[in-house]
Amino acid sequence: MENTTPAKKQIVFSAIQPSGSITLGNYLGAVKNWVKMQDNPEYNCIYALADLHTITVRQDPAQFRKNIIDMYASIMACGIDVEKAPFFIQSHNPDHAVMAWILDCYTQFGELSRMTQFKDKSAKHADNINAGLFTYPSLMAGDILLYQADKVPVGSDQMQHLELTRDIANRFNGIYGNVFKIPEGFIPKDGARVMSLQNPTAKMSKSDENANSFILLSDDDNVIMKKFKRAITDSEAKVRYAEGKDGINNLMSIYSAVTGLSYEQIEHDFDGKGYGDFKTAVGEAVVAELSPIRKRYQEYVSDKKYIEECYTKSVEFVQRFSHRTVEKAMKKIGYILPKH
Repeated sequence: MENTTPAKKQIVFSAIQPSGSITLGNYLGAVKNWVKMQDNPEYNCIYALADLHTITVRQDPAQFRKNIIDMYASIMACGIDVEKAPFFIQSHNPDHAVMAWILDCYTQFGELSRMTQFKDKSAKHADNINAGLFTYPSLMAGDILLYQADKVPVGSDQMQHLELTRDIANRFNGIYGNVFKIPEGFIPKDGARVMSLQNPTAKMSKSDENANSFILLSDDDNVIMKKFKRAITDSEAKVRYAEGKDGINNLMSIYSAVTGLSYEQIEHDFDGKGYGDFKTAVGEAVVAELSPIRKRYQEYVSDKKYIEECYTKSVEFVQRFSHRTVEKAMKKIGYILPKH
């Protein structure tokens, strides 16, 4: 595997949960940038499928296994190359669970109580407010700190968790010396925040009851076109980015992320044209982007042996770094480590 970790390169860590099919929002908001970052000579990237995080909500075992493989194949199809950036399954590396427990003991109850995501998920899953849901941010902190990450690409909804990660790392370092690198969060400038096609004030989510509100990578070309043609807009019938035009703003954001065109160029190109023309153009651009990915996904998901080779090679690679961090932290605390 080519990926090495010289000091001059910054380490980037990012993870995604295996919650079924990837949406256009997942792709444009995160995964497309993963591919760009793995090809950036300034970075050494480490990517994970965060399946440990997923069980804070009850899972059907058979569906959970399928989701893990489907998501892994989907991310690979988007362009991740494990020779450039390891992409592993989180539960395959027990260092994550060990580090999560250690950091639980250096995270304050009050800090976890303030996490807005815990409050939101507790309201949504009132019948299953489990300890894992509460301590989830400590597991996330461990994911990042294990690899001494310099940078963590995050959405605005995860920034609170990253700030907590920094607080935990600073607290631990304050007691035991320089154990963890303090990571910086950044919102990639090319990462689009994709909103619902039917309610453009809400983030695109496949849990939405209205299937027309989201695009899945697994949707065929005709379905994608139909969903864009049904997208909510406004009555002005002018393609321009402005306050109060949430539907058109969302479509312009998607079109810009896929084509690379600026908002100014898009406004110029569609000056005098109606929303119907613009919706068709957005749909066609997204189809052109996703069709090759869907084809590669079918190839990967039908080749279980290759998928297994990729995640096995990846976890073997990353454990060399994570285990070093775990042992360093445990020694500082005073644990007696086993002889290798």
